[in-house]
Amino acid sequence: MSLVWREQLSVGNNVIDGDHKYLIEIINEVEQSLMAKNKIALAATLDKLAKYSQVHFDREERIAQAAGYTQVPNLSQTHQALAHKLEQMTGEIDALGQTWSAEAIAQFTGFLRDWLLDHVIKEDLLMKPVLQKYSPSFDPR
Repeated sequence: MSLVWREQLSVGNNVIDGDHKYLIEIINEVEQSLMAKNKIALAATLDKLAKYSQVHFDREERIAQAAGYTQVPNLSQTHQALAHKLEQMTGEIDALGQTWSAEAIAQFTGFLRDWLLDHVIKEDLLMKPVLQKYSPSFDPR
């Protein structure tokens, strides 16, 4: 079952929300590649997820800093931990080779869902009160 963007996930900033929507799309692509047992597509999509996650984390931290969010160091630490967890899980799925059991697929897709949604709900939504002081299009780049 694919992830779907819900307005409850909005932090009130179009750039960050747009990134989160795109990350959901990429995670859905990863899940499709896993279900199809397409190792080539999976590798490409996981690479896209890792690279875009880093772009998003950097952008999110810059926006949070510019908005005066005082927990940017904590946010940065959680981003580093998320990147490490993604790298670790990617290595584990790669080590399985071509034999992905239904259990392994469920575990990895569950991890990716939690990886994104837990972070948005537990970390990013804490920025919402600060970000709401600015226009939804606030982008200090």
